[in-house]
Amino acid sequence: MNLKRYIWLIGLLAVVLVIAVPAIIFWPRSASTTTDPWDGVPKHAEHTDHKDIVIGPFATGQEVTQNCLECHEDAAGQVMHTAHWTWESEPVAIPGHDNVVEGIGKINLINNFCIAATSNERTCMTCHAGYDWENAPANLEQAENVDCLACHADTATYAKGEYGNPAEGVDLLAAAQSVRNPGRDNCGKCHFDGGGGNNVKHGDLDESLLFPSENLDVHMGRHDFLCTDCHTTDEHDISGRMLSVSVDDANQIACTDCHDSNLHQDERINAHVATVACQTCHIPTIALKNPTKVTWDWSTAGQDRPEDHYTYLKIKGDFLYEKDYQPEYLWYDGGLAYRYLMGDPLAAEGPTLLNPPSGAIDNPDARIWPFKVHRAKQPYDTVNNYLLPPTTSGEGGFWTTFDWPSALAMGAEANGLDFSGEFGFAETWMYWPTTHMVQPKENALQCEDCHGENGIMDWAALGYPGDPIEWGGRDGAK
Repeated sequence: MNLKRYIWLIGLLAVVLVIAVPAIIFWPRSASTTTDPWDGVPKHAEHTDHKDIVIGPFATGQEVTQNCLECHEDAAGQVMHTAHWTWESEPVAIPGHDNVVEGIGKINLINNFCIAATSNERTCMTCHAGYDWENAPANLEQAENVDCLACHADTATYAKGEYGNPAEGVDLLAAAQSVRNPGRDNCGKCHFDGGGGNNVKHGDLDESLLFPSENLDVHMGRHDFLCTDCHTTDEHDISGRMLSVSVDDANQIACTDCHDSNLHQDERINAHVATVACQTCHIPTIALKNPTKVTWDWSTAGQDRPEDHYTYLKIKGDFLYEKDYQPEYLWYDGGLAYRYLMGDPLAAEGPTLLNPPSGAIDNPDARIWPFKVHRAKQPYDTVNNYLLPPTTSGEGGFWTTFDWPSALAMGAEANGLDFSGEFGFAETWMYWPTTHMVQPKENALQCEDCHGENGIMDWAALGYPGDPIEWGGRDGAK
């Protein structure tokens, strides 16, 4: 009797297993709880092929945009509310200035590369996401002047020309039929080549990132990141802000958006996170393949001398480029700093700092960040004591006439400045935070790279009495 009972129980158990095991194997699983940062990387969805959707023909870029808007009704309006269109911020209070500034950005700032966009729209607007800047600003409210192709066309089929219009000879139908999600080549057309050529400005953004190895950039090379994987987009508003232009610290991105700040196995390294930016250790050098411009002397422009892209051009002056550039290290809290605005006086002593990063050793939100620092000599009004933006391109521009007084007079008038007629050249510094060309962890800085007799850190400049290993950290603890 007992034997029969056991046989029955064994049979019942077998039936349960037959039902349960497949159910366990094939039951839908919940999302993984792993802390692996790569699990959060979005998959690149295949874009709709437009070859049979877009018919054409198109005589102008505006006609292409009108065609796009037949399906993407809200796209142009969204773009026109972003900094990629306005090239300026919302009204903002800037340290060092008494009044709230209505809005600043590329459209009205001065820099120490080609100096200013206003009065130089002919060439500067080849990097703007809009058409027909020759007739701006009256036309900037027209949706058809949004350039959809700049971000969405295959760059093998499309390029921009003067005043933001399509380059001469572009096949607009082929470009429109090639549209897809933005690739590194789309973003790179402006961000790799800004300032007049490949890797001129940033140092950590250049054409080598089109097809990088993992030792050039671990995200793009090993994991095939697109720019938009980090710089996510909501209604065409792209996240991320650059200190060299923006004064808006909202909608920023950070390494910790994907990575745990305490992911290191060595707790001594984790302890550094409160003081040292991720980029400092993980981007030991930049300009790994292509050199980047580090100095620019406008005072020598116009001279008839032998020319070379990396040393001297008559239209621009003397340059110094560096490859394998070692960043300079400064405190940075990610917030607003003093910003030189058009018409501000020059520094009383030393170089005029156009966009110094905010932060100091006694600011708990500040971290030691790597920067490319670009040093220049650029024109200024010796009577009014402020920097002058010359007109460089187009009729009457310096690149045509090589006449500084007339070029400066034209640029001053376009930017609402008085020009006394007297000018010289002043030293300026501009700061570019380094955040691309992230190296594999094997290439990160090691203890001896920063600490010790031959360390790369200037501890005194950072506010320490000496090497923190010997003197203690900013909180007094060793």
